[in-house]
Amino acid sequence: MQNDRTGQVAVVFVSFRNDADMVGYAEAAAAMDALAAAQPGYRGVDSAREAGGMGVTVSYWADDAAAIAWRNQPEHAAIRERGRALWYESYSVSVARIERSYDWVRP
Repeated sequence: MQNDRTGQVAVVFVSFRNDADMVGYAEAAAAMDALAAAQPGYRGVDSAREAGGMGVTVSYWADDAAAIAWRNQPEHAAIRERGRALWYESYSVSVARIERSYDWVRP
């Protein structure tokens, strides 16, 4: 069960991957997960990718300042450029404040 995310900032990253350098991509993704988790204001992440290459990653941040700091973090910025050059066909980013949050778990 997740924490209540009400008031947090959600950064929604929707991407379309190609088949280039799958090992390098997996290593970079793991490194970015660890780096994000170490950032002030980090509150968690949810991610899924379908076999055709479409992926959705939602990272959660305490506030706008924390989300912007993550966007500007130098290692993250370098990997973002590598992704544009090598791994992604396209992506979009949307940022939203969470107004309500709830969970359900099968008993």
